[in-house]
Amino acid sequence: MAVWHGERGKTRTGGEITLSRKKKLCELGSLPTFTEIGKEKKKSYRTKGGGKKVKIFATEFANVLNPTTNEVKKAKILDVIENPANPHFVRRKVITKGAVIRTEVGNARITSRPNQHGVVNAVALTTDEKK
Repeated sequence: MAVWHGERGKTRTGGEITLSRKKKLCELGSLPTFTEIGKEKKKSYRTKGGGKKVKIFATEFANVLNPTTNEVKKAKILDVIENPANPHFVRRKVITKGAVIRTEVGNARITSRPNQHGVVNAVALTTDEKK
């Protein structure tokens, strides 16, 4: 089922707005993509204006930045520890922005939007942030 972001509904006074044209392709939206841990699977989409969005359905690795040394390492994702977007995402191993993941180099917080960026970037947590 498609998601439509067009204008239709009711006016301020309660009158119904009728559409006098067909729905446009640029008004279509999409359902959310729940990025999970697994073998990498991506899909590229064209956006309005000719830009691109890359949706990532599953991934095994994350780019983890160490804030003290400013080094970035590609680390394997082992588990999802916490997800402030939805507590049920932890059980389902869904990765979203702000989620805390366990990697080979330690715990890290996701800073990218995997659903729109197509990559998982994270910042390693220091000892005071883990508490």
